[in-house]
Parts: sequence; C-alpha cells; structure tokens
Amino acid sequence: MKRLAYLTGLLGLLALTALVIHQGAGDIAAVMARGGWPLLLLVPLHALPLLLDAQGWRVLLTSADPDERAGVGFLWWVAAVREAVGRLLPTVGVGGELVGIRLTRLRIHDTTAVTASVVVEVMVTMFSQYLFAAAGVLMLVVALQQRASAWIILAGLLLSLPVPVLFALSLRHAALFEKLEGAARRLFGADHRIVALIDGARLDAHIRALNRRHRELAKALGWQLAGLLSGTLEIWLALWLLGHPVPFWQALAIESLTQAARHMAFFVPAGLGVQEAVMLLLGQALGMSAEVALALALVRRAREILFGVPALLSWQWVELRSWRRSSGGRQRAP
Repeated sequence: MKRLAYLTGLLGLLALTALVIHQGAGDIAAVMARGGWPLLLLVPLHALPLLLDAQGWRVLLTSADPDERAGVGFLWWVAAVREAVGRLLPTVGVGGELVGIRLTRLRIHDTTAVTASVVVEVMVTMFSQYLFAAAGVLMLVVALQQRASAWIILAGLLLSLPVPVLFALSLRHAALFEKLEGAARRLFGADHRIVALIDGARLDAHIRALNRRHRELAKALGWQLAGLLSGTLEIWLALWLLGHPVPFWQALAIESLTQAARHMAFFVPAGLGVQEAVMLLLGQALGMSAEVALALALVRRAREILFGVPALLSWQWVELRSWRRSSGGRQRAP
C-alpha cells in the first residue's frame, strides 16, 4: 500500500510540474505576486471550517464524554492533525482517522467509544460531502452555457449515491467490525496483539447506538455542512486577492467539486496533480485564465502546507512527550 502511495504521489507531482511548466511558471508567479502577503490570511481563515467540524465531532462524543474532557478546542487540534496527516502524508485515506483515535484517547480512555465516534463521523462526512458536491454541480449547471457537461457530472454524482448509503446500511446491520475481528483472528491467530485490540461486537454495538441518535446525527451533519460552506470563503478570498473576483456561488462550485475529486482520488497522496487539474478545468469553465486557475491551486497547496506542517509538528511533540513520560516511568519502576 505504501508503494502505491509513493508511486501515485510521484506521478501526481510530475503531473503538477508539467501543468505549471506548460501554462508558464513566470505568468503564474506574476498572478500570485498580485495577491501579495494578504494571501497569508488564508492560513488562519482555515481554522474556522475545522472548528465547525470539531463541533460536529463533539456532538457525536456527547454520550461517551458527558463531562467534555475532550472539549471543542482539543478536538479542533486533533482535527487539524487528522487533516494534516490525511493531506500531507502518504497514508492512503485512513491514516488521519487512526491518528485521531490515538490522540483523542489522551482525554477519553474508552477506545471503542472513540473509534465508534470516528467511524460514524466518517459516515456523516460522506453524506455531507455528497450534499456539498450536489450543491456545487447545481451551481455549475447555472453557470455554464453548455449545460450538458454539468448534467453529466450530476449523473455521475447520482450514480455514486449508493456508496454512502451502503456504508451506512452496513454499519447499521452487517456487524462489520465483528466480522473484521473474526477475519483477523483467522489470519493472525487468537493470541495476536492486533486481535486483542479489536472488540468487534462492542464496537458494532456502539456504532449502532450512535446511529439510532438521529438528532445527534442531524446536528453533526449540519455542523459539517457549515464547515464546508465556510471553507468556500478561502476560494472566494483567494480569487479576490488574485485579481479575479467571483460570486460566492462560483467559489462554492470550485470548492465542492475539487473536494469531491480529492475524495475520489484518495489513493493519491495529498491529491497531488488531481486538485490542480480539477481547479484548472473548473476555473476555465467559469471564465478564468489558466494562469489564475493554477495560481489559485498553488495558493491552496501552500496554505495546506503552512497550516498542516505546524499541526504535524505539534503531534510529534505530543508523541515525544508521551514517550519520555512512559520511558521515565519504566526506569523508575523496581
């Protein structure tokens, strides 16, 4: 799996480099220079969608953590680390969630309850991303003169609807993690440490219990949609600073469909090349020059690095401090 991640990441990087060279690196740099230092405002602005996501996650953790030992501020930091791992490291999709579970256990020690909240949050994310992408397609239908292309995208979106629906149904009815535990037991043996970490029946029960809390699911979905909409501000502000202002609904189309493409290309680390190609196509469809569209894509990429690298460093600092604590405890033990 790691080899696949490295290979697709390398191919994506080569595709991105080819795009920049083909469109003219100097012209793209000139567009970015027009935005200047105010483009750095995009870095703190990204804290808002993560905060709204964290609030949605907090809703799903209410039953497991009624005293709010894991408050919204703490979950915001964990969400930042999760996103940075998913977007900047070659983890092929699930690495951010695994790190999120590990970090949340610093405040909530019930691993099963934490894992259930993350699994259900992933399910809610699939539906929120779907609704957000549908809104983006509708905005594109309104914007394009040749609407046939947009309707093709909408048809593709409708064809993908069974994916989140089947995932939700499997979590509710299929005892998914109990079966996973059985498979791990057959593969590794009953005494293996991986098998010891999985309590499939209890995890399935926690997930089913969360899925029965329809009000909490609706609240989490609402917070996530608010986070996705607030993320559109980044596209809108970046284009305004780059000298190509667009209506908010056009920024929404770019943001939603770029996010959808990145989720579909989860096997490409950081969506390298994919994000840039989609922004280029959407930008040109909405009347931008190739230079502006690629400048927007590179500004987004720079924001991901400037926001994500400190999050990764903070995670490593917490892990190092935890390791030192545990090592000190072992040395003091008789």
